Amino acid sequence: MGGGLFFMLYARFSPFLYFKHAIQVLAGKYHEEDKEGQISHYEALSTALAATVGMGNISGVAVAITMGGPGAIFWMWVSAFFGIATKFFTCTLAVMFRGRDSEGEVR
Repeated sequence: MGGGLFFMLYARFSPFLYFKHAIQVLAGKYHEEDKEGQISHYEALSTALAATVGMGNISGVAVAITMGGPGAIFWMWVSAFFGIATKFFTCTLAVMFRGRDSEGEVR
């Protein structure tokens, strides 16, 4: 949580300040014509969430509540609050350092 706290303060709470913009992007406000091989913003978000959540996080919540009681929910929310900053920077770095391979496709 320390890293998430650092990132949240360093970014001046950017993951929350741009929440309205994120909803507008998902709603299609900035949609361009589809090109071959292009996916929608919603499809990209769904894929990223599927890769992030996974089965371990789903079963982990059930085990945490069973073992730790209702107080575990509080700590899950605290860790999620700071974890969103870590995910924000991870995705930002992935976009900044993406490149094209020998075939010209973005990797």
